[in-house]
Amino acid sequence: MSDPFRLDGKIALITGGASGIGEATARVFAEAGARVIIVDIDLARAASLARELPGASPHRCDITDEAEVQQLFSAIPALDILFNCAGVGMVGNAEETDLTDFQRLFRVNVEGTFLMTKAALPLLKKVRGSVLNMGSVAGLVGVKRRFAYCATKGAITALTRQLAVDYPIEIRVNCIAPGTVDSPFVEAYLEKYHRNEKEKVRAELNQRQPLGRLGRPDEIAHLALYICSSAADFMNGSVVTIDGGWTAA
Repeated sequence: MSDPFRLDGKIALITGGASGIGEATARVFAEAGARVIIVDIDLARAASLARELPGASPHRCDITDEAEVQQLFSAIPALDILFNCAGVGMVGNAEETDLTDFQRLFRVNVEGTFLMTKAALPLLKKVRGSVLNMGSVAGLVGVKRRFAYCATKGAITALTRQLAVDYPIEIRVNCIAPGTVDSPFVEAYLEKYHRNEKEKVRAELNQRQPLGRLGRPDEIAHLALYICSSAADFMNGSVVTIDGGWTAA
């Protein structure tokens, strides 16, 4: 029997693909046989990663800029998988959140996902391709002082389910909802908000997951592989948690 987790002959585009979960997924997809298109605003890092992966190609693109997204897709003749992985976060309750920051998170996390998905749809519909969106437990439960971030990830959850309803046969659309993952995303948060107490806050982040530790990027990447593979052909419109038990507690 053929391996249902292989992606031989598939072309996969990953936004935010040069670091963290995106980088781990690029490596896992390439190992599974896919040709990976690594999209990131850091072209040098994307190019460095692409040199390590057979058939991979790096592209710089600001996913919030419609013209740049259209230019990117003008050079992509075929696509099987779109992983909308790029995202940003911030700390603050509603009173602490400025409108400009609120809008910035929506531009990247929600509008970027919309623009990439809209541009990819004509290619994906030709092959019953797969869209995978990066959600979060913050889109399913309230997280203290994450007002804007929770709002954007809740939008991603709804966006995922709505797309699956509009295109139930043409494509598959699913969402991963991780807990806190040990990644550059978390390191940037610690550096920005807790520079003088990093280890204390890191320990608190570990304990926030009932399992008692942060997730690893490769764990999220292997779930992404399953969802985007033929093994998950019956999965559509799903929001899959991988959070060390956070949302179960």
